Amino acid sequence: MTYAVVAEGLLKRYKGGVTALDDFDLHAPAGGVYGLLGPNGAGKTTAVRVLATLLRFDAGRAEVAGADVRTQPGLVRDRIAMTGQYAAVDEILSGRQNLVLFGRLQHLSARDAKRRADELLEQFGLVDAKGRSAKDYSGGMRRRLDLAASMIRRPRVLFLDEPTTGLDPRSRNQVWDAVRALVSDGTTVLLTTQYLDEADQLAARIAVVDAGTVVAEGTPEQLKATIGADRLEIVVEDAGRLGDAASVVARLTGAAPGVDTELRRLRVPVTDRVGSLIATVRALQDAGITVADAGLHRPTLDEVFLQLTGATR
Repeated sequence: MTYAVVAEGLLKRYKGGVTALDDFDLHAPAGGVYGLLGPNGAGKTTAVRVLATLLRFDAGRAEVAGADVRTQPGLVRDRIAMTGQYAAVDEILSGRQNLVLFGRLQHLSARDAKRRADELLEQFGLVDAKGRSAKDYSGGMRRRLDLAASMIRRPRVLFLDEPTTGLDPRSRNQVWDAVRALVSDGTTVLLTTQYLDEADQLAARIAVVDAGTVVAEGTPEQLKATIGADRLEIVVEDAGRLGDAASVVARLTGAAPGVDTELRRLRVPVTDRVGSLIATVRALQDAGITVADAGLHRPTLDEVFLQLTGATR
């Protein structure tokens, strides 16, 4: 497997003895979205700054887009791009003027900058708005314009930090589509996000960071599997029968269910998903207990996050 981003045994200490990265390991495959999750202060930002050559590290090895971060920082910078939480565009200029400006700043000729701007406006669905001032763009349009600007030089790796902060659901979906389009064109995206559903939607693999160390890594489904089986959830109509229902569920599944009296809900892990659901509902009905709702639920990335980091959200 080819890796676009590699970190092995990274150590970074700040003045005052604060250790931001401690034996930090990461291997991001080329050509996909790799998610970096962790609570505030976990070391995500430090890791990204180190990998992008913005911060020196004390020990270990890092390689980005085939170039050594310590010995070839200039080559790394030639092969990457970064975009932060907020769109770094000139609000007075039009969308097209912004992209042409970014192209010229990155040493493209005037002709090439205009040609590349037009290509990116088409790619990111901004052709109809190319002549409008960026200040008149919606939040989602600004983020797409910012992404387009980061792709002027066709970087191999894009560091994408909190790309949908503050956006409404429709704008978030538009940005997600833009990120997927980048990946389909061969760009590797290293994504940091506070929205775990975003990582679930976009990332092929995810690293969970806590206290400067990668504490878990894998596909979203692999990470969810680490915290246990799927859950059967039953809501009964009559709160007074909740105890009886819990006894029925425990007898069928062999496990004591979690009980939420306020929501009249029982939760229990199961392995035979559909079979357990059908058998449990039937047994409750036979016992004269009316079921208001029943369903199967997989563990979420939020639950993975909380279990692995101990963070509260």
